[in-house]
Amino acid sequence: MAIDLIEMGQAARKAAFELAQMSTTKKNELLMTMAQALVANTEAIITANQTDLKKAKEMPQNFVDRLTLDEARIKDMANGLKQIANLPDPIGNIDTGWTNQDGLKIVKRRVPLGVVGMIYEARPNVTVDAAALCFKAGNAVILRGGKEALATNTKLAQVLQDVLQANGVDQNAIQLITETSHHVAEKFMQLNGYLDVLIPRGSARLIQTVVQKATVPVIETGAGNCHIYVDEKADLGMAEKIVVNAKCQRPSVCNAAETLLVHQAVAETFLPQVAQALAKYHVELRGDERTCEILGDAVPASERDWDTEYNDYILTVGVVDTLADAITHINAHNTKHSEAIVTDSYQNGQRFVDEVDASTVYINASTRFTDGFVFGFGAEIGISTQKLHARGPMGLEALTTTKYIVNGNGQIRQ
Repeated sequence: MAIDLIEMGQAARKAAFELAQMSTTKKNELLMTMAQALVANTEAIITANQTDLKKAKEMPQNFVDRLTLDEARIKDMANGLKQIANLPDPIGNIDTGWTNQDGLKIVKRRVPLGVVGMIYEARPNVTVDAAALCFKAGNAVILRGGKEALATNTKLAQVLQDVLQANGVDQNAIQLITETSHHVAEKFMQLNGYLDVLIPRGSARLIQTVVQKATVPVIETGAGNCHIYVDEKADLGMAEKIVVNAKCQRPSVCNAAETLLVHQAVAETFLPQVAQALAKYHVELRGDERTCEILGDAVPASERDWDTEYNDYILTVGVVDTLADAITHINAHNTKHSEAIVTDSYQNGQRFVDEVDASTVYINASTRFTDGFVFGFGAEIGISTQKLHARGPMGLEALTTTKYIVNGNGQIRQ
């Protein structure tokens, strides 16, 4: 039977109203119960996951790895739910308050967004993370995962919905779209009047498709063409460790480094040093003309390489004359995700922070730290690379908006 997105939207609206009134204590109790239910249903979840994995035999290994669930990963998802339950609830928080010249008492209070749409690829953990974060922030959520994870996502959503239903809560607070056609996905992107915001999470291609086709508000996330700039005043030993970590620790994720820029004053020393360290991981280096002169075995970089998020053991490398050149290059080619400078110069570090346009900027640290869990948010709904509403790793507060509450004693405007 064809899915009715309008009915799903209407049901989500109704559930969102209920959630907005729910106490923090009840939300936390339900999240803890969901965590227990995931563990209790481990065998059934793995069985569903095996159905998906059998269809993914021809897919790349990093894709299969993201899709795979086992007992340990299910336990990790359950622990994530517990962590979210233990986070402070942003709903009802007062950002600020004042009394104006008319004697009106004005406060700015945190409230839920309403209905959140999530569209993502073969990452079953997103089903649980997104549902839990939206729930804690008082939002209903409609989830649309990739067809490759349909059986797994269906089972995970069912486990969470069963907990809601068993505890007298509208199960439509968490809904999953089970028809994975592009036609339905596009209709979902245009569910005006029901979705308050749509958050895509996945490849750059998916994100751009949503940004271009959606008619509902979108928070652009994820795509990461991240840079490491090694300054002329860098500690080269530190720089080597940071570059290797940012590129090789987990190259398939959005906060992995894709481009290395090196100041010309240290290039002849540092490039052979870092190339040797990266060779242990079989990283392919694609360099500009000066890099290829210094490293005889580097592949000449194309214009396209400077704008590519590889998600693989490939690194584009360039030599720059000045810090200003590095900043100009980064701002021209980055995706506004995460950028890093390695330097012992306070002034150079501060200039880099001030002038680089990105959601997260590092001095002397790997870009791999851009993550909601690492930042202390418990989990993340995504990493926003835009500037409106939210930017960078998005936790609970990013799933809220504000309402002004104004108290008077009979004032009228003259």
